[in-house]
Amino acid sequence: MWLNFIFALIPIIWLIVSLGVIKMSADKACTIGLVLAIILAVTAFKMPVQDSLTGALEGIVMAIWPIVYVILAALFTYNLTTASGAMKVIQDMLSSITTDRRILVLIIAWGFGGFLEAIAGFGTAVAIPAGILIAFGVEPIRASVICLIANTTPTAFGAIGLPVITLANVTHLDTPHLSFIVTMQLLPLIILIPFVLVAMVGGGTKAIKGVGLTTLLSGVAFAVPQVFVAKFVGAELPAIVGSVVCIAVTVLMARVQGKNDPEALKHIPQHSSTELLKAWAPFILVFIIVLLASPLVKPINAALAKVVTQIPIYTGPKAVPYTINWLSSPGTLIILATFIGGLIQGMSVSKILGVLGTTAKKIWRTLITVCAIVALAKVMGYSGMTTSLAVTLVAIMGPVYPLVAPVIGALGTFITGSDTSSNVLFGNLQLQAATTLKANSFWVVGANMVGATAGKMISPQSIAVAAAATNQEGDEGNILKEALKWCGAYLVIICLYIYVTGLLLHFI
Repeated sequence: MWLNFIFALIPIIWLIVSLGVIKMSADKACTIGLVLAIILAVTAFKMPVQDSLTGALEGIVMAIWPIVYVILAALFTYNLTTASGAMKVIQDMLSSITTDRRILVLIIAWGFGGFLEAIAGFGTAVAIPAGILIAFGVEPIRASVICLIANTTPTAFGAIGLPVITLANVTHLDTPHLSFIVTMQLLPLIILIPFVLVAMVGGGTKAIKGVGLTTLLSGVAFAVPQVFVAKFVGAELPAIVGSVVCIAVTVLMARVQGKNDPEALKHIPQHSSTELLKAWAPFILVFIIVLLASPLVKPINAALAKVVTQIPIYTGPKAVPYTINWLSSPGTLIILATFIGGLIQGMSVSKILGVLGTTAKKIWRTLITVCAIVALAKVMGYSGMTTSLAVTLVAIMGPVYPLVAPVIGALGTFITGSDTSSNVLFGNLQLQAATTLKANSFWVVGANMVGATAGKMISPQSIAVAAAATNQEGDEGNILKEALKWCGAYLVIICLYIYVTGLLLHFI
C-alpha cells in the first residue's frame, strides 16, 4: 500500500514542483506529467500498455470536447464584446455604478463570476471576469488569482448543479438534503471570500475599511439564498439565485457605501437602455439559452441530449463508449448565444467568424495543457493510482478521517480539474469511510464536494484557463504559486470547520 501511495504521488509532486518551483510552462509540465503517469501505470500498477494509452486518448478527447470547447466559447464571448465595442459600454455602465475597484471586483469576479459558473461552468467564470478586470486596470496575474479564488464555492452548484447532483447519484443519497448540507458547509467561506477579494484588489486588509458592510452583505446575499433554495428546491438553482441576489445587493450597496470620484463620474459616458441591452446581449442570451437547455426545461434538454455520438476509446475493464453531446454542450450554447449577440450588436457574419477564428488560434498552448492534464487524470484513475492515494489517507487518519475528508475532494479536483470528476472518483470512498466510522454519511460525503471546490483554485486546468484569458501563457507557475497560498488557507478553514461542527452536531 505504501509503495503504491508513493508511486501515485510522483505525478502530483512533479506538477507542483515543475509549475510552482521550476516555473516550467504548463503545456510542457503537464505533458511530462502525463508521460510519467503512463510509465508508472504500466510498471508499478501493472496496467496493460494498450489500456494506459487508450485511457490517455479518452482523456484527450474529453479535454477537447467539452472542456477546451467551452474555454474557446467563453473567450469568444469576451473577445467579441471587445471587438464590437460593447465591452467599453459595459465598462462605462459598471463605472457609473461605482469607480471603486473594491466594489467592482465584488460585482464582476464574485457576483457575475458566480452567475457564469452557475449557468455554464467549465472555466467561463474565470475566463470572462478576468478579462473584464484587466480592462479596468487590474494587473493580469492578480486578476487571474482573484478570479480563481472567486471561482471556488460557486463550483459546487456550477453548470446547473451538476457536481452535487452527480455526487448524490454516485452515492445514492437524497439530492435535496445533500445540497442543503453542502450549502451549510460552504457557509463560512462564502462570507469570507469577498473580504479576501477586496483585500487583494486593494493591496491589503486596510482596503476593507470603508466597504466592510458592502463586502459582508455581498457574501451573506450569496450564502443565505443558496441555503434556502437548496433546502426547498434542490441542486439546480442555488448558485443562480445566490449570484443574482448577490449582484443586486452589491450594486445597491455601491450606491450607499462606494467611494466614488465625482470628477471621474462626470467623464463617464452615459448610454441609453437600448445601447446597454445591445452590449449585454451575448451574456443575456447565454443565460437564457443555457437555462432553456438545462434539465430545468426537460423537453428541450431531452431533445438536445439525443444528438450524441458514442465512441469506444478506452479498452480496459468496465470500459464504456465516450459520449459527445453536440448540441447540449455548454460550448455550443455559448457560441450560439454569442453569435446571435454579435448580430444584435451590428457585427457582420464574416467579422464574427473572424473573431472566433482568431480566438481559436490563440489557445493552442491551453489546448495542449488541458489535453495533457485530463489524459493524466484518466490514466491515474483507470490504473488505480488515484484510489491508492485516497485509501492510504483513510488508513493513516483512522477515527479523525473526517478532518481530512475535504483534502481528498481537493486532491480529486487538482488531478482532474473537475469537481464533478472528483465526486465520481471519491464519492463512494467517502461514503464507505463514513459507514466504517459510523459518522453521518451526508456530512462526510458533503465534505468531498466542499474540498473539491478548493482544488479548483489550483488545478492546472483552471490555471491554464486563467493564463489564456489574461494572455499570460508561460506564466502559469506564478499564478499557481499565488493561488497555492490561498488554497492552503481555504482548506485549513474548511477542514477545521467541518470537523468541529460535525462533532458539535454529533455528525462525526
